[in-house]
Amino acid sequence: MASENSFVQPSIPRFDGHYDHWSMLMENFLRSKDYWSLVETGIAEPAIETVLTEAQIKTLEDQKLKDLKTKNYLFQAIDRTILETILKKDTSKDIWDSMKKNYKGTARVKRALLQALRKEFEILHMKEGESVNDYIARTLSNANKMRIQGEKLEEVAVVEKIIHSMSRKFYYVVCSIEESNDIDSLSIDALQSSLLVHEQRMTNYVVEEQALKVTTHEGTTFSGRGRGGFRGRGRGRGRHLSYNQGAQFNKERVECYHCHKLGHYQYECPDKEKETKVNFGEIEGEIL
Repeated sequence: MASENSFVQPSIPRFDGHYDHWSMLMENFLRSKDYWSLVETGIAEPAIETVLTEAQIKTLEDQKLKDLKTKNYLFQAIDRTILETILKKDTSKDIWDSMKKNYKGTARVKRALLQALRKEFEILHMKEGESVNDYIARTLSNANKMRIQGEKLEEVAVVEKIIHSMSRKFYYVVCSIEESNDIDSLSIDALQSSLLVHEQRMTNYVVEEQALKVTTHEGTTFSGRGRGGFRGRGRGRGRHLSYNQGAQFNKERVECYHCHKLGHYQYECPDKEKETKVNFGEIEGEIL
């Protein structure tokens, strides 16, 4: 079992074809090892005729040893097929500069990509049904891509973009946030927290409203034979709505207990009315 004090070494970022993302991760990795200066400036090689002191010789040897370690990290991060395309691999700076030249792209390509990202950022808006977390993550992803391409995008610009592109159901929330906060000093994290609170309240309100509708519907319906909210003559099978609720009820499933047909109650039965008239005529004839 590993001890509690054991430290997990960070993994070396593998190059996957996305240079901007990989270079950011790799730079951070090499800085954590205190090797980035060798990639950025290279080894300070003295002139051939320069006589070095013992301290200078030791410093130069230490730099070369660190450079070898840095090259080792780069070799592990870059696939063999890509390394074979790099002609000069004497130092870590040579490898890094070659990767930057081959995969970062020209200035023209960068400008075209940045222009596309700017357009995407301008038309960005929250979709109906999209959550606050998903939309803010999508906005920040676009903003970070622009920054990688050299765009100087301030946090306040991202905050304003999020506020002014929320869906319609957040309009009153946005107005409240703008009135109660200074947008210039409002952070993205604070904005996200505020929007999440309102989103949770709206979700709870919808759930409670749906539960209330179901409860009300169940309270106005019942199953039985001529008993419950409906009071009237005759008996029938089916579900009835109470007259107290003022609701219309479909009698298509109601069975008459006289003729056993559907669509009416016993007291409304047309066959019963006919039988009553016949019986009355027979009685009247006997009297006469």
